Amino acid sequence: MTRLEELGERIDSRRAQIGVIGLGYVGLPLALEFAKAGFCVTGFELDEDKVRAISEGESYLEDISAEEVKAARDDGKLEATLDYGALSKADVINVCVPTPLTKTKDPDVSHILKAVEQIRKRLRSGQLVILGSTTYPGTTHDLFIPLLEESGLEVGVDFAVAFAPERIDPGNQEFPLHKVPKVVGGETPLCTALCGKVFEAIFDTVVPVSSSESAEMVKLLENTFRAINIGLANEIALMCDRLGLDVWEVIDAAASKPYGFMKFQPGPGLGGHCIPVDPTYLAWKMKSLNFSARFIDTATEINGHMPEHVARTVADLLNEDRVAVNGARILILGVAYKADVSDMRESPALDIIALLEAKGAEISYHDPYVPEVRLGNRTAKSVDLTDEVVGSSDLVVIVTNHSGVDYEKLVAGAHRVYDTRNATRNVTLGMEKVRKL
Repeated sequence: MTRLEELGERIDSRRAQIGVIGLGYVGLPLALEFAKAGFCVTGFELDEDKVRAISEGESYLEDISAEEVKAARDDGKLEATLDYGALSKADVINVCVPTPLTKTKDPDVSHILKAVEQIRKRLRSGQLVILGSTTYPGTTHDLFIPLLEESGLEVGVDFAVAFAPERIDPGNQEFPLHKVPKVVGGETPLCTALCGKVFEAIFDTVVPVSSSESAEMVKLLENTFRAINIGLANEIALMCDRLGLDVWEVIDAAASKPYGFMKFQPGPGLGGHCIPVDPTYLAWKMKSLNFSARFIDTATEINGHMPEHVARTVADLLNEDRVAVNGARILILGVAYKADVSDMRESPALDIIALLEAKGAEISYHDPYVPEVRLGNRTAKSVDLTDEVVGSSDLVVIVTNHSGVDYEKLVAGAHRVYDTRNATRNVTLGMEKVRKL
């Protein structure tokens, strides 16, 4: 029996040691699912605060309770460490590190390279390495595997490699991690089979594909589909603005069609790690093949200019009230990229604030999930949503539609409201003061 065949038996019997590199929004939920399934899991992190939190049975993510972390820790199923030396003990290593874009909009795979280097130093026969970080097609085959094979071991023979993209949607209570089908694509059929075996232990459904490149493309297709359709919704919003129509009414009515239409909603811009980033990864890859991703480029342009549209509309609303943007007191409601989470990655609120502050506006913000945020060279703190704060603002701009806000009371107490999320759709009184996207 080969070492990889032995690994399959260790996975089946839950004796396989699981390693997770990166304990953020993707890594920590994955580590906990493995722990709940009976595996012993070690999380590897560079952030001392995260390691300390897990060691003390605490959580730093909204979707993960401290009770879950503490239970896994107390059962001896979950530990976190700064010491990457322990990677040599892991039978299965999941890489869940960030893959942002550089300032020039090129893929930044530096975190992947750092993880690969740590693994390569300790790679041994019989290990399975799974890349879960979103990246361009070919990363696993052309970059990840050659670096690992510098160890002298051969993929598919001595060790296994697969790509299995994360599909986590922070704050989504309807589809927890285990209910979202897991796509897996290995370098060889054996690699795919071992990866599928691992995830069958914690996911209801596993979807194998023929290669790591296919799995990488699956992830990019999913979020490119969303980005393009959101771009269409945003362009329709701009059209409706010119036509004097309520885009939310138009979209809701179109969504009543029982076939041939899928509802996407406009907003102040794209946020989060995936949707603003993933299509650019794909477009970047295709440029190297002399292929122009025209849909992606158009959607990226439309979505990227939404914060500017919001800033221009803010200026127009203030002008209607004979208030200059310079010196205007503007309250931004919500700076997280989506409702009911603290995730600030790529949040359009940051762009909107920067544009308005550049024009001299006095910005304050309220966000129950983000107590403080870095704005340029200063740190701002969330203000309480009191009657005085709302009433003294020249304009309230709803950028993130957190569910815990009393929008009826907000509209009643505000001088003017600009709602970019249709958060005031159920408000009955005072809507003459509200302008929607």
